[in-house]
Amino acid sequence: MRFGSAPLWLAILQVIPFHPVSARSPPLLRPRDYDSRDYYALHLTPDVSPEIVAQQLGLTHEGVIGELSDHHLFSTPTTKEDIVAIHIDRLRRKKRSVTSASIVKRDLSDGILFAEKQRLKKLVKRVPPLAARREAQGFDPPATTGNTGMVELQSIMQRLEIRDPIFHEQWHLFNPTERHHDINVTGLWLEGITGENTTVAIVDDGLDMDSEDLAANYFAAGSYDFNDHAPQPKPRLSDDRHGTRCAGEIAAVRNDICGVGVAYEAKVAGIRMLSKPISDADEAIALNYAYQENQIYSCSWGPPDDGQAMDAPGILIKRAMVKGVQEGRNGKGSIFVFASGNGATYEDNCNFDGYTNSIYSITIGALDRMGNHPYYSEECSANMVVTYSSGSGDAIHTTDVGLNQCFNGHGGTSAAAPLAAGIFALVLSVRPDLTWRDMQYLALNTAVPINEEDPDWKRTAIGKMFNHKYGYGKIDAWAIVRAAKDHELVKPQAWYNSPVVAVGAAIPEGTHGLQTHIEVTAEEARNANLGRLEHVTVTMNAVHGQRGDMSVDLISPKGIVSHIATTRKPDTNKNGYNNWTFMSVKHWGEEAAGTWTVIIKDTVVNGQTGSLIDWSLILWGEAIDADKAKPLPLPGGDGDNNLGTDPITTTAQASTTELPSMTSTANPSKVTENPSDHADRPVNEKPDDTATPTYLETGESAHGLFFVLVTSTSTAPPGDQGAEESDFLPSFFPSFGVSAKTRVWIYGAFAVIILFVGALVAYLFIQKKRAKKQGMDYEFEALNNEDDLDDGAAGAGRKASVGGRRKARDLYDAFGASDDDEDTPSEKEYDGDEGSYDDDEALGIDEGPRVGDRAKLLSGDNH
Repeated sequence: MRFGSAPLWLAILQVIPFHPVSARSPPLLRPRDYDSRDYYALHLTPDVSPEIVAQQLGLTHEGVIGELSDHHLFSTPTTKEDIVAIHIDRLRRKKRSVTSASIVKRDLSDGILFAEKQRLKKLVKRVPPLAARREAQGFDPPATTGNTGMVELQSIMQRLEIRDPIFHEQWHLFNPTERHHDINVTGLWLEGITGENTTVAIVDDGLDMDSEDLAANYFAAGSYDFNDHAPQPKPRLSDDRHGTRCAGEIAAVRNDICGVGVAYEAKVAGIRMLSKPISDADEAIALNYAYQENQIYSCSWGPPDDGQAMDAPGILIKRAMVKGVQEGRNGKGSIFVFASGNGATYEDNCNFDGYTNSIYSITIGALDRMGNHPYYSEECSANMVVTYSSGSGDAIHTTDVGLNQCFNGHGGTSAAAPLAAGIFALVLSVRPDLTWRDMQYLALNTAVPINEEDPDWKRTAIGKMFNHKYGYGKIDAWAIVRAAKDHELVKPQAWYNSPVVAVGAAIPEGTHGLQTHIEVTAEEARNANLGRLEHVTVTMNAVHGQRGDMSVDLISPKGIVSHIATTRKPDTNKNGYNNWTFMSVKHWGEEAAGTWTVIIKDTVVNGQTGSLIDWSLILWGEAIDADKAKPLPLPGGDGDNNLGTDPITTTAQASTTELPSMTSTANPSKVTENPSDHADRPVNEKPDDTATPTYLETGESAHGLFFVLVTSTSTAPPGDQGAEESDFLPSFFPSFGVSAKTRVWIYGAFAVIILFVGALVAYLFIQKKRAKKQGMDYEFEALNNEDDLDDGAAGAGRKASVGGRRKARDLYDAFGASDDDEDTPSEKEYDGDEGSYDDDEALGIDEGPRVGDRAKLLSGDNH
């Protein structure tokens, strides 16, 4: 039913306070003590009692993990071992030892679906870069002709009775100088749309509930301190200011202190979890905390924005987010808002962040007050929309911690995300029945493209414009609220999960890329009950000597290209992509059926190479038939067998292809320049758009016939010239599958080793001849000793033989070797990939007894 067709029930919804009563109060949490106790998260079958588990495994039951049914937290005194894993392994070994003829009874291991020892991790606030904070100190807005903007500002303040002293500095709410570079919200305020009956939870480092700007809108029942396990999220550390500043953007009240929030009659809750390291279990509880009352979760944090990190939320957190969108807000779904990240200077990309590339998140990038793309704001195919933050000499002006304290330097994508969350609160105040997916539809459908001369703007299959920097454009508060009033609710979610495609092919260096395909038929889409698309996710495994060299494009059946992974020069990690999931919102509204293509490239020619192992595709969207829709099962994990059968695996025909670079560079005049003391952002050279003839070559492999697309060029690409010039080795030399430059180093190393071994043999030969001339051949002197012969030839011969073997052993040990197998450390003694040995005994070096043997030998003691 359309909103416009039911004015009566709309009027009722608008006057009745919308704070649904939770089915149960938020759980009373016991304080954690990670210094003296270990904590374990266990997923149990419904018939298994956590008290029985605690008794049999020697654990203390700490309680249920938030809203995750049958997930429990246990603790035990600290040990180095994973005692739960040891107990489960022991039970399963015992079961396997039972003969097939015996009746195998169900034991405790059958009732534990998932077990994980909890480890603390530190999440990073997406605070504005230092340079951006300095920019904000001396902004002098240019005068406008006739001061029409200032006149209009004064009129708005008078009509709304706004007396807040810094409101005229809050350009993001109304910009009197750079006209139309604001969120366009004052018209909604004049209509009485101010966020009433909505609640936004600030998941951050605390909230100053005593601030006169926030006290009237503070929602205590939805607040908690997960760092110090206290009921109130009061800032405790000197830098616990971030959350309060974000809260001020959303819900600072009208008064005579500082400024106002975008939804200044909305409620704000504080969830403190960024001030100290936190476990996955507690983070999962935090993201579902009071999720019937807390409607929107504003999250301005994530993994480090350093161009190196590639981190995703753990399995418990993923389950909490699914639980939130399925059951939060009485089944309409929690709305998670995440800041895209501040790492663009380091070539970071928000698709390497498992929070921002989640389909359950609305990812928000940044604009500055001039409408430019700030140098810190990360781009990616998961960016939904952007809104205003720091840059071009100014920042967001908001509330700060302390009595009547204000702040004029809040920025980064940290400031953009809460501003968007406040706008979404305005939307929910007029349409509380919207689902989490309806909010995403509204955000992209009403977004306003900005800086349209940027070459990365491309038209999608449904006629919308998309840019990896800006998503679908900037949020317009007036437009999104007006559209919400007539929005028709979408049908439930559906999805198509492709088989895992095994590729196992090398990724060529240079301008050539490796491409593979997945064909989705119309029948498969119908069988999956999948209608129009929303999100597309690609899960990939790839190995590479330098992960940051790789980039990946996803091409839809309509030819729409998403840059789901980009190169990152600082990322020298050698682990590649390990079951990593990328996401794109660029294919919203397309059809599922057709050929989906992935092209993975290694454009950095440096001898570091890799290969694509496998990949799979999930197409998410709207159900064709709402009655056939089913809820998504909770995400699985290692050892968790509650999600059905293993995915089907198939093989793919891979081919190499050369395409012009599809990554664009924004108009330099529209990108906030780096400050003078900021390191320049590295720029990758991209191949030009020159067309070249192509032809197909056929060949055969173990999987059948394959085709290779070969590009014919008259000259070598710039990135390949150095490699070709270095390829002077004879053709009969093995290539090892690496570049010519790398082969030169390999053969050079072989030559050095051969020279070293030859020199060593010559040295030992000369030393032996010299020793014979000087009469120091102890081995033969021991055999010629007359006293030994008097004691019996057999005994002397035996002792001489033992002495000879000991001397040979000493020479062998001089080169750091040992033939004692028991001295070789096992795999368990390694510490991940960075294990080291500091114990001589572990290295097979045990000089103690050999020193005595050598002394006896030299002294001629035969007793």
